[in-house]
Amino acid sequence: MALVRWQPFREIDSMQREMNRIFDSLVPASEGIFNGNTFAPAVELDENDDAVLLKLELPGLNPDDLDIQVTADAVSIAGERKYEKTTEEKGMTRSEFRYGTFQRVIPLPARVKNTESVADYKDGILHLTLPKAEEEKSKVFKLSLTPASESA
Repeated sequence: MALVRWQPFREIDSMQREMNRIFDSLVPASEGIFNGNTFAPAVELDENDDAVLLKLELPGLNPDDLDIQVTADAVSIAGERKYEKTTEEKGMTRSEFRYGTFQRVIPLPARVKNTESVADYKDGILHLTLPKAEEEKSKVFKLSLTPASESA
């Protein structure tokens, strides 16, 4: 019987690589997780009586690099975070930032007046105010109840 030397750090490294592979395959890129050179920004959607309010996290992006298109029932946002190359003579530079293009289409919970939409970009957060269409504001659905039939 041969003796085999146990190397726990090699096994831990192997287990970590396998766990990373599993998590990368389970989480889709559309949920704000990075995937290759593309990413999908995190979104927060809120609705009140007059408008649909949409916020997107877009830190480090120049507003000129964003393409925002609003239809009556969806918002499409595309953009690019451009790579900024930095070099350092002494030492090492490490970056975990993701660069590249993204596109996200967000369906809206109500029809909006896309021509009256307003966008504001401040501190890396894009705020969209999308006024609801008049027919959505006044839409009332009356539900009528019918008596249940008597059981025997």
